[in-house]
Amino acid sequence: MEFKVKVTTIFQCSLERAFKTPMLCDVSKIHTGYGLMPRVTHCTEDERWGQVGESKKVFVAASPTQKGGFASRDTVLERIENRYWKIKVDDFQAWMLGFYQFIGEWETLELAKDQIQINYTYTLYTRSAILSPLAWLFARLFWKTYMKKVLENVRQLAYTEEPYKYS
Repeated sequence: MEFKVKVTTIFQCSLERAFKTPMLCDVSKIHTGYGLMPRVTHCTEDERWGQVGESKKVFVAASPTQKGGFASRDTVLERIENRYWKIKVDDFQAWMLGFYQFIGEWETLELAKDQIQINYTYTLYTRSAILSPLAWLFARLFWKTYMKKVLENVRQLAYTEEPYKYS
């Protein structure tokens, strides 16, 4: 089963900042934790992050749902410069309501100079039919709220022109 969650907003910055910031900035400044979601502390094996086919190991702080440490792996599936990112999040180290993979998409559409529409989508995949009502609630209520928080963190980094960690 899959659950798709989408959030759309407008960024008032350059197309390049809107496109590069969510993937190329320090992820610990974007995924700062929320409720049951632990904050990201750092990544390893990320020397070539941002290039199609490359991945990184994501580490998190301890939380009510995770002991902390290595949490998951992110892999870049697609990158269309100044237009679209597609990543896979998998290799979860903590039980996640039967979810085995998330596919994240970040699409930028230039409406006018410094007016960029962001379409931020996650598709969450589970094999557990028994847990599907809980997975649906998680996706629609918690994950969507979390995505909005992440989106605002990205907006702030884009607006303040946070240096990119990756190229």
